Amino acid sequence: MKAYKVNVNGNVYEITLEVIDKADIKAPVAAPAPAAAPAAPANPGSQGSVTISAPMPGTILKVNVANGQAVKKGDVLMVLEAMKMENEIMAPQDGTVSSVNVNAGASVEAGTTLCTLA
Repeated sequence: MKAYKVNVNGNVYEITLEVIDKADIKAPVAAPAPAAAPAAPANPGSQGSVTISAPMPGTILKVNVANGQAVKKGDVLMVLEAMKMENEIMAPQDGTVSSVNVNAGASVEAGTTLCTLA
């Protein structure tokens, strides 16, 4: 064991480090490869509705779309406030809004369906 003093932003800390022999170090074990994701369909909108879910818990500040409205990929559908930050929820593809499931001011949990596209 070796003792050291470390200065961090003007604060002095005493730390102790263990000295190890190189023979004690084991080679890292590779993590198993993740299972292959199923292939995405060529046109995801052609198989029915696309669900837009809340990526995190928060509060809906604005809803920028209405039922039947056409949207393009990247259009801001709504704004979700989480941890004092405004997060834009964007359309993942071109389509038409099938349903809007939340209103401005609503509190949502992660995974809550916000709207669907067709």
